[in-house]
Amino acid sequence: MNTYPILEYDYSPSAVLEPNHHGLDLELPAIAVFPFLGDCVENYAREHDLPVLATYDTVTKAFPVYKVSDAVCLCQAPVGAPVCVAFMDWLIAYGVRTVISTGACGALIELPENALIVPRRALRDEGTSYHYMPPARWSYLDDRLQRCIADTLEAEGIEYLTCDVWTTDAIYRETVDKVRRSRAEGCGVVDMESSALSACAEFRNIAFGQFLYTTDTLADTEAYDARNWGKESQLPMLNLCLKIADTLVDQP
Repeated sequence: MNTYPILEYDYSPSAVLEPNHHGLDLELPAIAVFPFLGDCVENYAREHDLPVLATYDTVTKAFPVYKVSDAVCLCQAPVGAPVCVAFMDWLIAYGVRTVISTGACGALIELPENALIVPRRALRDEGTSYHYMPPARWSYLDDRLQRCIADTLEAEGIEYLTCDVWTTDAIYRETVDKVRRSRAEGCGVVDMESSALSACAEFRNIAFGQFLYTTDTLADTEAYDARNWGKESQLPMLNLCLKIADTLVDQP
């Protein structure tokens, strides 16, 4: 027993409730595009007449899983580490072996809105990852996928920054000291899911890759700026995710 329950990691690979407990007759494509992009995913699916393969049901909302091809599916990732990891764990249980994601992040250093970030690792300042990995300061994204993402951006002539990401559960507790400490450790941006998703991927032995785009900025800790929340990036980021997925289909 630990003084702090969050640090009491259980190494057992099994749980009372498993993600495939419904026992669905379902085999999903091996590659999932799993972005945090608001209504953009549903709009894209409707415009391209993508069929629904399955639905992940939560108490508040049902999330469709769309078929892009025999090898690729597409689904909106819900914001926040617990629910997005539960959804990804369910995808893995039904056949997904590679997950590509994109979404918004806050700038911790001087970065313009809509700057692209390819993270190296994620600072684990959230709770979900501690149920998938033993206590540690960092979780790591898949090297091969991060290289594939970077190669795709370079081929498209898109500039990007490589840095670490601070993942936190509490957007209203991004205090001045926390911002400064995470920045001192090499974090250029902040999000709410990266460390948890990468921990789940490592636990389930699948590949997880992600790139982010900047929205608001906390670089000036005395004057927060929401800017335009990167709205114009959503569709271009989705198209880049799908392009990366197609690249992975063609790889051995």
